Amino acid sequence: MRAAAEVVERLARACGSTAMVVCMHYAGAFVIEKFGDEATRRDIAAGRHLSTLAFSEAGSRSMFWAPVSTSTRDGASVRLDARKSWVTAARYATAYVWSSKPLEGSEASTIWLVPRDAAGLTVERPFTGLGLRGNDSSPVAADGVIVPETARLGEEGKGFGVMMEVVLPAFSVMNAACSVGLMEAAIARTAEHASGARWQHSGQAPADLATVRAYIAKMRVKADMARTLWLDTLVALETGRADAMLRVLEVKAACNDAAIEVTDLAMRVSGGAAFRGDVGVERYFRDARAGAVMAPTSDAAYDFIGKAVCNMPLFG
Repeated sequence: MRAAAEVVERLARACGSTAMVVCMHYAGAFVIEKFGDEATRRDIAAGRHLSTLAFSEAGSRSMFWAPVSTSTRDGASVRLDARKSWVTAARYATAYVWSSKPLEGSEASTIWLVPRDAAGLTVERPFTGLGLRGNDSSPVAADGVIVPETARLGEEGKGFGVMMEVVLPAFSVMNAACSVGLMEAAIARTAEHASGARWQHSGQAPADLATVRAYIAKMRVKADMARTLWLDTLVALETGRADAMLRVLEVKAACNDAAIEVTDLAMRVSGGAAFRGDVGVERYFRDARAGAVMAPTSDAAYDFIGKAVCNMPLFG
């Protein structure tokens, strides 16, 4: 997971949209690696398969662990019907790691691998969001999509466990990596502008002002704090520490919120020039806002963290 997270962090410095596509790919690939067939796993390893998550739904919104979409038996196959609200790389992924209600029983969900070109799948409209404009996150509808029962990833009705044990750690760490990369890029662009721009009447640069240097220092401190938590989360997962799941909940919320604060400061320091595309700050400002509203949202994560600290069950 560390190597994957480091790739996402580096990509985010150059392009947040690309980093998010890769984040979703890795999150899906971890599930396929554990439960998928050998041919698909080989395709992923060879770079021939782009996976993505299809968990978020209009009916359950940010509560991704409680899908309202359905799976029903259709002879020897399975029929899937759903309204997925956001699927990253919707038009380009090879297959979706897909959640639905179980075929039977009262469990929360079952996970499937659904080919993007399956009959009955429709990408409903292009992505027109505030940031991450190149990530092709779009609503996807499934109307009578037929898949074989062998498309199931994991056991019937055990999707919640897959989400919590496989997807959540990978997605949280990768999502946090994206925020860390965006912060690094915003700091570099802001420092470059503050040091390079000049007022003609005085010859001074914005960085000559103590207030501007203080803002940039706050950006650096916030980013370093977030990076430290991110790296510690990786260590906690790698070593099986008792607090690993708490770190998983903390890292996404902390890094997402830190990225919002850092890019706010980037806009403030860069002034009117920040609104120009050539300075580059406004793109990081827009992209940084996406992480906090991706499920689990920062507010949901803080609720879970509070429950964990108070020794309360996270769900139910």
